[in-house]
Amino acid sequence: MVHSAYDSFELLTNCPSKIESIESYGSKILLGCTDGSLLIYAPESERSATVPEEMRKEAYSLERSLKGFARRPVVSMQVVESRELLLSLSESIAFHRLPNFETIAVITKAKGANAFCWDERRGFLCFARQKRLCIFRHDDGRGFVEVKDFGVPDVVKSMSWCGENICLGIRKEYVILNATSGAISEVFTSGRLAPPLVVSLPSGELLLGKENIGVFVDQNGKLRPEGRICWSEAPAEVVIQKPYALALLPRFLEIRSLRGPYPLIQTVVFRNVRHLRQSNNSVIIALENSVHGLFPVPLGAQIVQLTAAGNFEEALSLCKLLPPEDSNLRAAKEGSIHIRYAHYLFDNGSYEESMEHFLASQVDITHVLSLYTSIILPKTTIVHDSDKLDIFGDALYLSRGSSAMSDDMEPSPASNMSESDDNSELESKKMSYNMLMALIKFLQKKRHGIIEKATAEGTEEVVFDAVGNNFATYNSNRFKKINKGRGSIPISSGAREMASILDTALLQALLLTGQPSLAENILRGLNYCDMKICEEILQEGNYHVALVELYKCNSMHREALELINKLVKESSQSKIAHRFKPEAIIEYLKPLCETEPILVLDYSMLVLESCPTQTMELFLSGNIPADMVNLYLKQHAPNLQAMYLELMLAANENAISGTLQNEMVHIYLSEVLDWHADLSSQRKWDEKVYSPKRKKLLSALETMSGYNPETLLKLLPSDALYEERAILLGKMNQHELALALYVHKLHVQELALTYCDHLYESTHQHSVKSPSNIYLMLLQIYLNPRRTTDNYEKRISNLLSPQNKPIRMVSSKSLLRTRSRGSKKIAAIEFAEDTRAGLSSDSGRSDADTDEFTEEGSTSIMLDEALDLLSRRWDRINGAEALKLLPKETKLQNLLPFLGPLVRKYSEMYRNCSVVRNLRQSENLQVKDEFYKKRKTAVKISGDNMCSLCHKKIGTSVFAVYPNGKTLVHFVCFRDSQSMKAVAKGTPLKKAF
Repeated sequence: MVHSAYDSFELLTNCPSKIESIESYGSKILLGCTDGSLLIYAPESERSATVPEEMRKEAYSLERSLKGFARRPVVSMQVVESRELLLSLSESIAFHRLPNFETIAVITKAKGANAFCWDERRGFLCFARQKRLCIFRHDDGRGFVEVKDFGVPDVVKSMSWCGENICLGIRKEYVILNATSGAISEVFTSGRLAPPLVVSLPSGELLLGKENIGVFVDQNGKLRPEGRICWSEAPAEVVIQKPYALALLPRFLEIRSLRGPYPLIQTVVFRNVRHLRQSNNSVIIALENSVHGLFPVPLGAQIVQLTAAGNFEEALSLCKLLPPEDSNLRAAKEGSIHIRYAHYLFDNGSYEESMEHFLASQVDITHVLSLYTSIILPKTTIVHDSDKLDIFGDALYLSRGSSAMSDDMEPSPASNMSESDDNSELESKKMSYNMLMALIKFLQKKRHGIIEKATAEGTEEVVFDAVGNNFATYNSNRFKKINKGRGSIPISSGAREMASILDTALLQALLLTGQPSLAENILRGLNYCDMKICEEILQEGNYHVALVELYKCNSMHREALELINKLVKESSQSKIAHRFKPEAIIEYLKPLCETEPILVLDYSMLVLESCPTQTMELFLSGNIPADMVNLYLKQHAPNLQAMYLELMLAANENAISGTLQNEMVHIYLSEVLDWHADLSSQRKWDEKVYSPKRKKLLSALETMSGYNPETLLKLLPSDALYEERAILLGKMNQHELALALYVHKLHVQELALTYCDHLYESTHQHSVKSPSNIYLMLLQIYLNPRRTTDNYEKRISNLLSPQNKPIRMVSSKSLLRTRSRGSKKIAAIEFAEDTRAGLSSDSGRSDADTDEFTEEGSTSIMLDEALDLLSRRWDRINGAEALKLLPKETKLQNLLPFLGPLVRKYSEMYRNCSVVRNLRQSENLQVKDEFYKKRKTAVKISGDNMCSLCHKKIGTSVFAVYPNGKTLVHFVCFRDSQSMKAVAKGTPLKKAF
């Protein structure tokens, strides 16, 4: 016997007749005797009670005897308390009204019946007679009505309702009969030695007996996966009273648990037992002339017995049966049993199962961690609840666990140990590994809830701080860095202390079991690891990656970067050096760009030379201020300054400021000047040779606008880099000088034309006045080369002078010539103020028409280039002004490519304008015609016409008609309405004034 689930008590003895059947009704016992009488017994203390109560654990005495209750022995009885009925099976089946036991109905068709069953839900009675099965329905006041009558294969020995079906135990097998259609389906054979036994379970399922085995089936006869109950012998009767099943065996009663594997709970020895019957709170046993009762032992007492005997599983199952009002008691008992069971399993090497019970007990993790002496825990101020631990009475379990763990964690023995010692050491290591793996699973399951609570408390604290509710009780020495990006927060609560203990222990367990990658994952996320303890452990074990993550999650970025840099330098000696290449520093710095730009720049300089491309990508993708990056590069790596600016410009043209543009152009210019000086010293300089740096300089000068062209112009040599000089002069609006350089210094006419095109297109897009003047300026340079070359140096020196630009002085001779010929040869160049100042009055004539410059060796005019310009850009040049600039000797034949398309264009424009003018005249005539027609419209006025404004009759008053021809108003009303509209429109103006 495992424990006492029931207490046996003799209720009555010396029954005057032999007992054939037994039933209970409230606190009373009903005995059906072999002589057909019915004996009613009641507790001696409740003789006067009329209300049915529970069975009493005391002596019973005869209260009433009904002789002649039946003609033959009462084989079976069943009380239907919901309908206040008693069913009895004797010669036939009779119904008696309770509590007076008068007979109200006898089913004559049930004569000779040997078994019956009652369906409480629907009020159906089913009985078996020979090889027939009959179903009757109780109709309250009208008695019983026959519903069905079916034939069965053999005589029914046992039967029970199962939902809409009926399970029958016939001589050799079990069958399921459909109560509606009568269809029969076989279940399995019933066995050879023991008769069939059908027992209904509270869940609606069935327990079918096959020899000494009880098989669970559902309402359709399908086997259930719960398993089987194995009795010591084949039972004659079985009674189900949760959580136990009681079986009547030949020599004793056997009590087994209904929870798999259905262990034996208790045996009660009885002889000559006739029947078992379940009452409302007990099981009554009928012998030949006496009755005994089996009363359940209180669940609390059973739980104590089971726990003391070490049957923890059964004790936990009984805890679930405690009533809901005892929820606190239930939780306390379950917790204490789980803890004791966990220690029992831990001592016997079932570590994972042990941790499952620790988890179910809701015990503090510090209690579990006390079993692992090798785990170093941070100091805590948590006061543990000792109520759950009082069940031990001593420190036996803790001492066992601690000693086991300390033995497991001993260092490896010397090499000269014997073979048996080696085996024991291997077994010890295996046990230690299993212990730690079980601890890891336990901590991982507990972690989510604890971390969630700790985070919630941290959030509340931040909220309190934000509203100014800081508590003075927080000590300054209780600050701790706990997780990534959170800095230092005070640990002032049990939840965060518990989280620190858990994460610190979990990290150590993962490292001890050889799982550093999982430890790294813990550190990468939200964690509360103790900084000091974990740092020492990781340093001793050379867990460099985890140590970096520890520094990182505690915002100790300088320590982390110093460690990575050290490992990169010692890459040849470190076992994990391949994980710490210079790129590791860049990867670490990426998330810090927005929050720690100075730190990123400081440590990026360590890998700038070895990983320039990745470092530049870091600068560009990290949103670090470009001016700050440029300053650092200028100080530490000036050779990479241009590379950074180029990448930044390529990523986003608008992202580079004017200062950086100026810096970039100066870098390019300095490199080009060095290149020019080198070639000039070797006398290999060629103006038409373009190095990559010079190409970049030219592109930057053309596309950028943030630099100062005057400053750069002063840096250029006077005898070289003419194209750069031309671009700078163009930026300064000195277009004549720029074009002079293209024509007379570089001798590349195509560049001059491209320059004019670019300027024309840009000014044309912005609607600048007279965009074609730039081509006239180029035409002047072609036709007056001597004036351009003579004045070039002087104007350049004036531009580079630190003083203000001087006003050009005109000689008296030039002024006289301007007066006499200005009306014929003046070109109206109005592009810019500097350009107008630079154009002298004698520019109206070409050098071929002047008398002043006839010295030998003078520069001849470039007539062919001028004519080519006119033919290619005829649509952009003012024809009249161009013709004034050409020399008199120019042949009209050469001007055909210019004048031909020009004349055609103006002719087409004239024709188009004439067509438009005629169309508008025609439209004007149509409008006038329609206007005259509208004015001829006649309006008939009668005495019934009303004014639409004042709603009075028009009469003989002056009136007005609206354009639709139907709306009539007094002229006075119309005038008043118009004046009101004028006033309304003028109101905003008046308010404004």
